[in-house]
Amino acid sequence: MTWLPEQTLADFATVARLAGVSLAADDIRIEALPAPHAPPTRLPAGQMAVYVFTHGRDVLKVGKVGPKSQARYTSQHYNPGSAQSTLAASVIADTERIGLGEADRVEIGNWIRTNVDRVNILLPASLGVPVLTLLESFLQCRLRPRYEGFRSQRG
Repeated sequence: MTWLPEQTLADFATVARLAGVSLAADDIRIEALPAPHAPPTRLPAGQMAVYVFTHGRDVLKVGKVGPKSQARYTSQHYNPGSAQSTLAASVIADTERIGLGEADRVEIGNWIRTNVDRVNILLPASLGVPVLTLLESFLQCRLRPRYEGFRSQRG
C-alpha cells in the first residue's frame, strides 16, 4: 500500500477532533527516513512518536513510543533479540515471503536499514498517551501492517 503521511495525518486530525482533542497545526511533525536510512539516535525531549516501517508498497509495522522509550524508538526494531515484537524478529520469521537469504537473516539490522523506509510521526508528550494510542490505532486500521500483534492475531 502506498500511503501519503500528510493526507493520512489530515484525516487523523478529524478523528482526533471527533474524540474531543484539539491539535495545533504544528503539534504533529513528520520525519521521513527513506531507505537506506539511519535509525534515529534519540527521541527528542518532550516528544512521543508513532513510527511506520514499509518495504516497497508493503506496510510492515506500526508502533508507538512514549517519551521515555528511547531504546524502542532507536534500536530495538533492528535487533531480533532485543525485545518482544520487533520488526527484525518478524522479518526473520517471514524470510521466505520477503525473499531473504541466510546472509540477510544474519545481518537483519543492516537489511532493514538498507531496504526499509521509516516514517516517524512526532507529537508533544503534553498531548498524552491516549492521543498517542489513538494515532497508533488509526494508522494500524488505515495501513493494515503485516506484522502487527501476535502471529495468531493476524488476518
